[in-house]
Amino acid sequence: MVASSHEAMHRIFQEYPGLFSGVSEVLGVDFAPPTSVTVLPTDLTETQPLERRVDTLLRLDTEDDAPYLLAVEAKGKKDPAKPGSWAYYLSYLYTKYRLPPVMLVVCQDRSTAEWAARPVRIGPPQWPVLTLRPLVAGPHNMPVITSTVEARKDLALATLSAITHAVDPDIGDILKAVSAALRDAPETIAEPIAQGLGKLPAAQLWRNLVTVDLSFYKSPLSEEIRAEGRAEGRAQDILFILERRGVNLPDDARARITGCDDAEILLHWLGRSLTAASAEDVFGDE
Repeated sequence: MVASSHEAMHRIFQEYPGLFSGVSEVLGVDFAPPTSVTVLPTDLTETQPLERRVDTLLRLDTEDDAPYLLAVEAKGKKDPAKPGSWAYYLSYLYTKYRLPPVMLVVCQDRSTAEWAARPVRIGPPQWPVLTLRPLVAGPHNMPVITSTVEARKDLALATLSAITHAVDPDIGDILKAVSAALRDAPETIAEPIAQGLGKLPAAQLWRNLVTVDLSFYKSPLSEEIRAEGRAEGRAQDILFILERRGVNLPDDARARITGCDDAEILLHWLGRSLTAASAEDVFGDE
């Protein structure tokens, strides 16, 4: 049962809404007197399931016994609705885990990074009740690591440097340093680079480095690139054999051969090209 003192301490503001102006003046904060007041429902329970997910959430324990939560968000563009969601995440995490939360936002372009780094003050300008201050990692503050020696010291940081500087003029040198350093590293460290570069032009630079500099490296990406290389080589072998044997090869047949990326099918075509009298004989019933 709610105590009467508890009831009185808030109920009086329902009865006399203008009281807040007097209280704020006493507290030294200038709020203008209200011109109208609307009493809103006090139940803040969500009436429908509301799904909210942070990109990554970690609990970090420290030697001085001061654990904290780290929420990591990746942002590719400005989103005016995000600061409100981030404030919700942090409040919820603090309530649920009773540990101080920290938010880190990772960006690939300077404009988005600078937007994300701006403190968001929630509340009236004269007395913000909450201030959202995420840490931001982006091209404006992450180191440009172009030295293999430096990359070896902290491969994870070098990987993040490559991702955040994906559109930097120095990205080629950054990727070369990381690829050279990877010769002494666990295989899994290279995969985030391929994912982080996405469809940006730097992604092709990385694929080339994986093909040449990391020929020892085994991963889904490297195996895919090598399979593409094998397929391309077989296609060129087929064309070479057919041309040397004087077999007429229409443009659509040539395009079909060079456009095929299935190494097994190309192997069948390669065998047929040794005796085929026409392009149709190469493809058979396929």
